[in-house]
Amino acid sequence: MTTLSVAHLGPTAYRDGLALQESLVRARAEGAISDWLLYPDHPPVLTVGRSGSGESLRTDPATLRGMGIEIFEVARGGDFTWHGPGQLVGYVVCDLTARGRDLRRFLRDLEQGLVSALGEWGLAGETVSGRTGVWVGGEKIASLGVAVRRWVSYHGFALNVAPDLSFFDLIHPCGLRGIQMTSLASRLGPAAPTLAQAREVVARHLAERLGHTGWRWETADEARRLAAPANRDAREPAEAAR
Repeated sequence: MTTLSVAHLGPTAYRDGLALQESLVRARAEGAISDWLLYPDHPPVLTVGRSGSGESLRTDPATLRGMGIEIFEVARGGDFTWHGPGQLVGYVVCDLTARGRDLRRFLRDLEQGLVSALGEWGLAGETVSGRTGVWVGGEKIASLGVAVRRWVSYHGFALNVAPDLSFFDLIHPCGLRGIQMTSLASRLGPAAPTLAQAREVVARHLAERLGHTGWRWETADEARRLAAPANRDAREPAEAAR
């Protein structure tokens, strides 16, 4: 397996992050690049996947507009989720042909990579049968939803490091009623890692779980440069999983 390339994109509008992913997916499918993990810093935004329902939205669109929060319908699996400051969002552009074209196994590998990372901070992460994501003490700390195009994955995960958890009151997270969201900051207090520290730890554990020989930092400019040749208007249907 190859080395996993990792880039922190910095402040990134959601639509720009999606466009970059789609371009890198095409480049990966063409064999022009290796696997990538992208870390964007999104402004507050709600996204809804293919299995989403309007019943999962707990406030009206006018209120969201007043808060400056957009809603994006995306090709990943899953229902409503929130992205924003203090959350570690990771988009994984990965060739699944080399992994037996098993989308659900790939999703489970992402979960276990996050569980391993949580263990480094002394937290016992766990998965729950029938519910995608990672939990700590009965509260959800990470959400996952992926899509596949030409057997290359995109979208990925969102790990709550130190976000304002009240944003999750706007929705039933991932369509689940009565659940509580948590974060590393809520669980660890002053001992919680920074976002920069979390990026390093998660990248290392995901690279290991996905079978890479290692990982390396790349610049956001390099990710955009590699995406540019494949930046075409054609859109292809995607499979989604959660």
